[in-house]
Amino acid sequence: MRTIELLLDGAADLVVRDAWRRLAEAGLPSQARHRSPTNSPHLTLAACPELTAAIRWELAGVAAALPLPVRFTGVVRFERPTSVLAWALELDAALAGLHGRVWDAVVSDSPPGTLNPLHDPTRWSPHITLGRTRRAGAFAGRRVAALLPTPPAPVWLTTLRSYDTETGALEMIG
Repeated sequence: MRTIELLLDGAADLVVRDAWRRLAEAGLPSQARHRSPTNSPHLTLAACPELTAAIRWELAGVAAALPLPVRFTGVVRFERPTSVLAWALELDAALAGLHGRVWDAVVSDSPPGTLNPLHDPTRWSPHITLGRTRRAGAFAGRRVAALLPTPPAPVWLTTLRSYDTETGALEMIG
């Protein structure tokens, strides 16, 4: 699979990495534990089996619309199949429009049934993952928010990239 992701501006990246560090130091699941050089704070827009020429063409247009300002709205938790702690992003018209363009691109040239339904614009919940684990309820009932730094405002989404989950290769788009 190939993910399609947006990277954060340098200042926001540093604050997210600080949040990762604080969670790890508290003994909680944290993205800081993923030591891969490709691991960086990002917003996942979609994933598809292949970046075809048609998808790449559309993504180049999306990349041309960057940078895009966004705002963190607070801490969120997701469950099933993994426990995730994240900072939510406001889904304003600009971010919704950008995400819709990416979704339309991957839907237009991917085999039916191959896309993650959670990336569908009717279900997508924009967020930056702080920690993830397979342990159900890992973040429930904890005062996690008190551990975290204050999220930066504003945040800029600056770079569109794709990550190949099979090879580990990164590709900057646009």
